[in-house]
Amino acid sequence: MKLEVLHQPDSAIAKLYLDPQEEILAEAGAMVAMSSHINVSTTLRKGKGGGVLGGLKRMVAGESLFISVFRSSNRPAEIYLSPTLMGDILPYTLQGTELVVQSTSYLASTAGVQIDLGFTGFKSLFSGESLFWLTANGSGLLLLNAFGSVYEIDVEGEHVVDTGHIVAFERTLDYSISKANKSWAGAFFSGEGFVCRFKGKGKVFCQTHNPGAFGRMIGSKLPPR
Repeated sequence: MKLEVLHQPDSAIAKLYLDPQEEILAEAGAMVAMSSHINVSTTLRKGKGGGVLGGLKRMVAGESLFISVFRSSNRPAEIYLSPTLMGDILPYTLQGTELVVQSTSYLASTAGVQIDLGFTGFKSLFSGESLFWLTANGSGLLLLNAFGSVYEIDVEGEHVVDTGHIVAFERTLDYSISKANKSWAGAFFSGEGFVCRFKGKGKVFCQTHNPGAFGRMIGSKLPPR
């Protein structure tokens, strides 16, 4: 499989070249265009994170109940995948490692990647972000989408990131969620809210824009139904 990410960073689209009998799994609705001989099926996905329970868990996390499977025939094929929000696409190769992914950031993966739902505890609930994050492990290619550009932070010690700007982070990092400001009043009036404090050694992948904050801003300006 060969990957090209086109039109980065503001309107990224993934162009995948599939070998004969090769397949890619993607979030339902991600396909933009493809070769006519690609076979498409919809599944709840078997194995870890699969089945009816796995599908319902993905719905709780803000993902689609179903996963689309695109498989080439006995000849090579091309497929284009794109996220819902305008922004960048992050390719990440899993090789026995584990990545924690912000819910709604999953775009696609190869068959060797296992996606499951991870409960992050009530510390996430009070941050105003999702109570659940996805965990990705196994081996293969994982495609994540971001709102805006993606940038990488190499943490070695401690680093602080706004919760709404996190796309994913490596499992080698420990984290805790706290106020950006020491006082509740300061956190409220500064507009910074909650942050994630990472400790250890590993990578954090961030997005330049906060989709939650953008949604609240746009939502307040829309006329009522």
